[in-house]
Amino acid sequence: MIVFSAYCRVAIALLLLGAVSSLRAQDHSHASDPSSPSPLSVPLDQATLATLPRTAVVVTTQGKTVTCTGVRLSALLTRAGVLSAEHLHGPALASYVLVTARDGQRVIYSLAELEPTLGNSNVMLVNRCDDKPLPDDSGPLRLIAPEESRSARWLRQVQSITVVAAP
Repeated sequence: MIVFSAYCRVAIALLLLGAVSSLRAQDHSHASDPSSPSPLSVPLDQATLATLPRTAVVVTTQGKTVTCTGVRLSALLTRAGVLSAEHLHGPALASYVLVTARDGQRVIYSLAELEPTLGNSNVMLVNRCDDKPLPDDSGPLRLIAPEESRSARWLRQVQSITVVAAP
């Protein structure tokens, strides 16, 4: 009888554990918007970029001060439908933006740090500096974060931007 009770307790504990795991899995799948698959590639074509408000920023890079123009990364992500204060809560706060360069370099920003009502980081995707297109070794697109203390997450030759929901 005691052996049977111990087996029953173990079986009940395993069933409860399975039920909790199943609920967590269901919770996670409902937390993200099914219309926003992960990973999601953000379009970088000229037609998309041309529809966004352009911003100018003065930055110093490699000892030289230049005026660069482009679009805020938050505006591009909003246009792509992946950045919205209304939907950025719970599990979505663990989503991140992976920016990849032609040479394989990569940097990450969290969606929360880019969203204007949370982090409001002024990260920009620029295509012109000093009123000239970026040279091949920097462009055609360059990611800059003028408010950061160091330019460690600035990225030349941006090739792709992907939004990923962390597991």
